[in-house]
Amino acid sequence: MSANEQAGVVVVGLGPGGEYVAGALAEAGLDVVGVEAELVGGECPYWGCVPSKMMIRAGNLLAEAGRVPALAGEAVVTPDWGRVAGRIRDEATDDWNDQVAADRLAAKGGRLVRGRGRLSGPRRVTVGDRTIEARRGVVLATGTRPRIPPVPGLEGTPYWTNRDAMAAKELPESMIVLGGGAIGVELAQAFARFTCVVTVIEGQGRLLSQEEPEAGELATEALRADGVTVLTGVRAQRISHDGTEFTVRVEGEEEPLRAERLLVATGRHTDLTALAVDTVGLDPMAGAVHTDGQMRAGEGLWAVGDITGRGAFTHVSMYQAQIAVRDILGRPGPDADYRALPRVTFTDPEIGAVGLTERQACERGLRVRTSVLPVASSTRGWIHGPGNEGFIKLVEDADRGVLIGATSAGPAGGEVLYGLNVAVHAEIPVDRLRHMIYTYPTFHRTVEAALGALR
Repeated sequence: MSANEQAGVVVVGLGPGGEYVAGALAEAGLDVVGVEAELVGGECPYWGCVPSKMMIRAGNLLAEAGRVPALAGEAVVTPDWGRVAGRIRDEATDDWNDQVAADRLAAKGGRLVRGRGRLSGPRRVTVGDRTIEARRGVVLATGTRPRIPPVPGLEGTPYWTNRDAMAAKELPESMIVLGGGAIGVELAQAFARFTCVVTVIEGQGRLLSQEEPEAGELATEALRADGVTVLTGVRAQRISHDGTEFTVRVEGEEEPLRAERLLVATGRHTDLTALAVDTVGLDPMAGAVHTDGQMRAGEGLWAVGDITGRGAFTHVSMYQAQIAVRDILGRPGPDADYRALPRVTFTDPEIGAVGLTERQACERGLRVRTSVLPVASSTRGWIHGPGNEGFIKLVEDADRGVLIGATSAGPAGGEVLYGLNVAVHAEIPVDRLRHMIYTYPTFHRTVEAALGALR
């Protein structure tokens, strides 16, 4: 293609949502150009969801093996980081998969342009010295990048982000994790289970601060059971690296922390300046691209995924991508609805949640009723035995009699969440939920008991 090229639609960023949009529109007969500077498929398959769950799966197997003595006698457990790292490299972080994804787009009729795209006016995208004019419009799907905190001394050190952790060929002897959100706690537990000595530093008063307090307490207990040191309500004041190890000075601690590696997991952010959104009238300093219910960010402009600020989750990106495709093709469909936004922290136990927390509901002025029941109180929880830590928490809008939020934590917390997700999304009356038949013996039966305990 030459300068000042033409296309029907230009999709900037081919992560999960962007790749879906480009492929679906190409299959529908539109002339689509997808722009991607890195691997087609984005963060999730190469550095995020997929490789991290491989690592977590391996760590969970080690934990389960360690629980065997309590059930059936002695067990021999030999952690092998090399096998896990090799599988991640072979099946997730592989350029071969990038080419497969690129070929998949081509097979659907789309065209791939390698490079970083930026807006250069309405319906115009520039990649290097090439400018592509989109007759129908542009879709922004460039995702987010790790947010690096301005801790004195951190810049210039060989700190890790999640990408470095996923690519690690050798297990460090020790690691400090800055950040106690989902990424921080997942990787802290996984590394600890392979005998790495881990310390987590979280500035908020608890881990998983955006979730229910009970979730943060459970995550703390789980990490400490795996030997992780958890420090909450404190911040790193200064960081240094002497060529061999990191030294982190923490407020309130006389002695500094030292470790071979430092993992920064303090959130993610969008760089709208690099996208030149000001050329289409948007604020480059904003934290996200704001969209309407059909994912429109302006005339001939749509946005999907993390860049919209609706949650850095692959499932949100895919959900929004489907809406954007319908709108671009002129097909009717409902607006985006985030009332029942689900999320899962894949620790052991898994911590799934949907909708509002109790605090969020109260801040909105709602009159709520809640209940919290331990998974171990159910027959399945008792049968499960070791490793059955967890709980079900329900948040009901007492005036309307419907669930507006729920947390499902336990051995299958993310899977149990599905039914609660449906209940919140469909606004099924609590009285109707109480009269369902709950399969025996399953973890789901804890939900039935929690419904009866709403107060």
